[in-house]
Amino acid sequence: MFKAIDRPTSCEIRAVIKFWNARNIRPCEINHEISETYGENAMSEGTVGKWVRMFNEGRENVHDEKRSGRPSLATEELVRCIDERDRSNRRFAISDLLKNFQNISRSLLHEIVTEYLQ
Repeated sequence: MFKAIDRPTSCEIRAVIKFWNARNIRPCEINHEISETYGENAMSEGTVGKWVRMFNEGRENVHDEKRSGRPSLATEELVRCIDERDRSNRRFAISDLLKNFQNISRSLLHEIVTEYLQ
């Protein structure tokens, strides 16, 4: 028996669905393989079926689509400011940034560091 893969990303599982679907494997069998490899709660059979339908309808991308909603508060100026501030030391913690940018929330700083400053 093989070891289950812990905490897979959604796009990783979707890539597996895309692969098995390209080989004409039925959604229930794909779900069985995913459950054995990634664990019982990795993805429901209904969700596997939904992704199989989307791939059959021509979808190529396994990543989430951009969603509408509240726009980010991360402006170009703010991103540049944070980047310049910590360019000399890339090993910093969000709490260090909070000391320098006290009027910005921890979640926004985290978003800037992870989404914009990679």
